[in-house]
Amino acid sequence: MDKKKLLLLVGALIVAIGTAFAARSLFAGASTPQAEAAAKVPQGPKVLVAQRALPVGTIVTADAISFQPWPKDLVQDAYFAEGEADMSKLLGTVVRNPITAGEPVTQGSLVAPGDRGFLAAALGPGMRAVTIPVSARTGVAGFVFPGDHIDLVLTQTVKAGGGQALKASETILKNLRVLATDQSTEQETIEGKTRVRTFSTVTLEVTPKIAEQVAVAQTIGTISLSLRSIADNSAELEQALASGAVKVPAGMTKAQEEALLKTALSRPIDKGSSFVTGGDVSRFQRKTMPSMSAINGMPEAPPPSYGSAMGRPSGPSIVIRTGPVVNVTRGKETQTVTVGGN
Repeated sequence: MDKKKLLLLVGALIVAIGTAFAARSLFAGASTPQAEAAAKVPQGPKVLVAQRALPVGTIVTADAISFQPWPKDLVQDAYFAEGEADMSKLLGTVVRNPITAGEPVTQGSLVAPGDRGFLAAALGPGMRAVTIPVSARTGVAGFVFPGDHIDLVLTQTVKAGGGQALKASETILKNLRVLATDQSTEQETIEGKTRVRTFSTVTLEVTPKIAEQVAVAQTIGTISLSLRSIADNSAELEQALASGAVKVPAGMTKAQEEALLKTALSRPIDKGSSFVTGGDVSRFQRKTMPSMSAINGMPEAPPPSYGSAMGRPSGPSIVIRTGPVVNVTRGKETQTVTVGGN
């Protein structure tokens, strides 16, 4: 190879290597300031932020709020700052003003138990609060906490005159939100574990009509609580949507649709109740209501026994007479005749 061409090839190779090193240094120099700038971004103090949308009346739980970094210039005095706010005192408070997901929680947006207007703030629009007495047996042994949803079961005895009384149990109301147990609106935790305790009263969120039904039910028999599964609300909402009981208007935004469905999930249900009588539990209990004559103190007529042929009653027929009667004896036969009759 010509010496001149060899020198040119070597020179070109040296220039290419130098260009490669220069480009590498250029890119490395450009990324270093960006990394340093990112490292120097000031981290603001941590403030209390809503983890999900918290509408008015929401009882604050541990999974609803948490501390997150917030730009220092945007921190306000009304925010709950980490190190200054006691999280344990905030649990069980009620949202007074709606808070969107990711929004800092302000001191004026929460109302604590014992504060004026606390229970009124816990109620949804158009709702009422009623309190019913319970025991360890009727209150699910204390495994009911504020924020849970329960059904109400009414157990009563319909007395008959001289016959056997009817014992019945009926689910009269469904999906009632628990506001408080006794005077506590929060779950008590000890060493990170929820404490289960019995209570003597429970306060529920109901509609005005249901409040009247609960008041009457307490005078009829014994009311028991039945704790609902979290999955029940979703299943019943799907049934309501399929049947048309809950309709989502066209043109609604996603946020409006979620708010509508959430409201439908939390509404109490006073229709479609189920019941069980003593005859469903034991063969030695009656299954049907006593007749009005039995309830009024008159003996019940025995039910007719039906034969196998043509479904006709077997044995002598039973004649029920009304009004005064006299017995007329002719020879060896005695006949009962209604006074004034033929």
